[in-house]
Amino acid sequence: MIWLNQIIQGTLLGGYYALIACGLSLMFGVMRIINLSHGDFAILGVFAVWLLVAQTGMSPFLALAAIIPFMALLGWALQHWVFERSLRAGPLVPLLATFGLAIVIENLLFEGFSADTRSLAPEIGDLAFDSWTLTDQIYVGHLAVLIFAVAVILLVGLQLFLKWTALGRAIRATSEDPDTAELVGVNSRAVYAVAAAIAVATTAIAGTFLAMRATFDPYSGPAQLIFAFEAVVIGGVGSLWGTLVGGIILGVAQSLGAQIGPRGFLLTGHVVFLVVLAARLFLSGVDLRGALRRGLRGFAWSRSP
Repeated sequence: MIWLNQIIQGTLLGGYYALIACGLSLMFGVMRIINLSHGDFAILGVFAVWLLVAQTGMSPFLALAAIIPFMALLGWALQHWVFERSLRAGPLVPLLATFGLAIVIENLLFEGFSADTRSLAPEIGDLAFDSWTLTDQIYVGHLAVLIFAVAVILLVGLQLFLKWTALGRAIRATSEDPDTAELVGVNSRAVYAVAAAIAVATTAIAGTFLAMRATFDPYSGPAQLIFAFEAVVIGGVGSLWGTLVGGIILGVAQSLGAQIGPRGFLLTGHVVFLVVLAARLFLSGVDLRGALRRGLRGFAWSRSP
């Protein structure tokens, strides 16, 4: 019964991981950018929500609704002023640009809000801790179910948007072949901007739910990026439904690992990620031993005087 409870809790936790990962998956699927500042945008969004709640006393949900358009506009601007320009310089420059963005966001938040941890749990009342009792050993939290439901609704909405709207079809066409899409009249620059706006807007949703279920501080972003990246890789890069599956697998692995030992929560999730990654590389025909030897030779060369 204990293991069943852990599987249920891990599945619900996977909803949060899918929520934080869907924007990362969308941006990579469309623009082939791994946004290393993805987690920090989630923390930036939740600090904006927290500040609005603290200043006005409004509900965090209303504050989130007000912040989402701001985050979408920020994503649109970043695409035009940062991502687009960095993409022209090669595949490595976007990684460096987003890494730099992450550092800037973290330090600006630290300067503005200090390193104190904060939480939105006190602002949502009983929702933070109420639960349904299924059996004597199984409890399902209201907030956990809400987060999972929002993740599913968001993924369904994005899937329907991509499949049935003209803009969604343009995004899918651009992700497949931007040059060919341009030949049939698709403005790839506008498509990229919309995709970036959606991806950054979703980070605010994930960050706000993180603040409701746990605590956050200016340096919480990198951990969220790792969880998002692992969920994307496990579920399959560029697949929205795969992101949900990957999040659930990661959440269940962590939940079961917590029963093994104090460090099992994170360790088990990382092990599952590495096993899936190795399996994907093996199935794709990558020579793992050769890649490792080349990497070691490169490291030794870089360390030689």
